Amino acid sequence: MSKYVRENQEKLSFKVNRQAFINPEILETEREAIFSKCWLYIGHESELANKGDFHRRKVGGRNLIFTRSQDGVIRAFYNSCPHRGALVTREASGNSKVFRCFYHAWSFNNQGELVGMPDKAGFPNDHNCDGGKNLATVKRLENYRGFMFVNFDDNAVSLEEYLGNAREYLDLVADQAYAAEDPTLGMEVLTDPQQYSVRANWKLLGENSVDLYHGVPTHKTYFDIVATRGGTMEKDSLVGEGKDLGGGHAVMEYYSAWPRPVGKWIEGYGEEAKGIIDKNIERLEAQFGKERAHRIAKKNRNIWIFPNLIINDIMAITIRTFYPIEPGYIEVTGYALAPKAENENFRQVRNDSFLEFLGPSGFATPDDNEALELCQEGFSNAKEAGWNDISKGMNREVPQATDEAQMRAFWRRWNELILAEEARQEGKEVAGKANA
Repeated sequence: MSKYVRENQEKLSFKVNRQAFINPEILETEREAIFSKCWLYIGHESELANKGDFHRRKVGGRNLIFTRSQDGVIRAFYNSCPHRGALVTREASGNSKVFRCFYHAWSFNNQGELVGMPDKAGFPNDHNCDGGKNLATVKRLENYRGFMFVNFDDNAVSLEEYLGNAREYLDLVADQAYAAEDPTLGMEVLTDPQQYSVRANWKLLGENSVDLYHGVPTHKTYFDIVATRGGTMEKDSLVGEGKDLGGGHAVMEYYSAWPRPVGKWIEGYGEEAKGIIDKNIERLEAQFGKERAHRIAKKNRNIWIFPNLIINDIMAITIRTFYPIEPGYIEVTGYALAPKAENENFRQVRNDSFLEFLGPSGFATPDDNEALELCQEGFSNAKEAGWNDISKGMNREVPQATDEAQMRAFWRRWNELILAEEARQEGKEVAGKANA
């Protein structure tokens, strides 16, 4: 019986200790066991379309430079000058052949090599003969269907192995713009990400992102508005399945009342959009067959890639990452994902649909953030009321999308990693005392 997660199949019970959301020591264990050893999303390859393109990113608590070098290779560097440690790149994004440190003007090309420094005569001729004064490179940077991840553990398994069964659902997203006859087509991240903070634990946002149970009561206003534009709560709306994909990854796949730019039109989209969507469905059917095309176009997917990547393929597509600053405070970054070369008017329809629900001021995000902060505040009673119940759907053979199987998937993996790290630390402590 774990001190953090208690699962009882016989009693159909799954409980999570609320200390997991409020204890600073647990957060420090998470930093080591999870954010230092798991694959973490850094960006999409479309964000680096040209040589010299770069973005400053914060991933797993590390400041990084995500760039396409002059040789065409995408790289990630630690954004810290090897001289005295200052951030080398202060701009959020741009295009440059050289990164220049503000503090002492050491300069590095976009392959990370030291190429200039003032008063070079003050250093020996072999100052950088071993490359030790170049920008430090994140050694593990891998790509799956345009989604790029880093790992700070040199001994980690490959990204493809890590993603496992989750690859099926990333494929369903990437295939929305796939065209074998034209490799220039594909998905692209739109510029200017959304950035905001929430006074809640990071795991609450992950849970919320794959929680369809809260959809109608929490976001009723949105459903009412969709209904005025031709979207209806049909008998199969919000019907689907929640799945444990292994490795902490999870998904819920389901039908909904809202429209989908890839394949579900409503009157509010306008007649031009109807023609575009009809042609898109024809293209998907020609490429993948009717069954897979239907799945791509008509079904929604909320995908949770362990530990902190959410891809919501719903009334638009958002990529969302989040990182804990404190047990009860997180920073969130959200990106919109869309097919390249999309009709300009239709892209506006897509963006309006995205912002209306998924944007920081939309109908969903403020409601969700309020709910998460209420949970975090309620955890002040953890001593007296110490466990969350995440048991919904354990009595079903096939969990529904409105059940909580997808959350249990995360917590099983989280519990495994945290307990292993605590045992490792305890072993080191015992060994240290024995050697003292």
